[in-house]
Amino acid sequence: MSNNSSRTSIIVILLCCAIGTLLSVYALYVEINAEQDKNYRANCDISSTISCSKVFKSRWGKGFGLIGLVIGEDHPLNLPNSVFGIVFYTLQVALAFSSSSRLTSLQLYTSILSNIASVYLGYILYFILRDLCVVCVSTYITNAVLLGAIYYKNKAIQESKRTKQRKKQK
Repeated sequence: MSNNSSRTSIIVILLCCAIGTLLSVYALYVEINAEQDKNYRANCDISSTISCSKVFKSRWGKGFGLIGLVIGEDHPLNLPNSVFGIVFYTLQVALAFSSSSRLTSLQLYTSILSNIASVYLGYILYFILRDLCVVCVSTYITNAVLLGAIYYKNKAIQESKRTKQRKKQK
């Protein structure tokens, strides 16, 4: 992978992870405050149909609405989605500097999984909750851009690996 393309991919990945982490931390902050104070109004609560706290407090705001069904609502792993986001973005930062094809593939697969989760949660947001969560949509966009950067990084590493193999064969 060339220095310029490597540097660009890493910068975009780190930028997306910084944005994603900030969005996740803010989502957690809103959720905690909304649970503690019934009168709490978050900056992202614009109207009755544009409300992030409404979404975060819904059953889909923890464990993607699935973990609680499987292992119980009170299980320690049934955490706010934002906690999973923080862990995900931390993992992506840890993998960002790797040029190992296996680790980059892991990074790609986890990013694909996060985009599948984004589509699932976007569906819930629009069709079930009938809400627009600015924080959520911003996270979905961040995940899509992150996937693109990781895909580009993965492709460049695979090409570099093939080039090295061809040189060894000559």
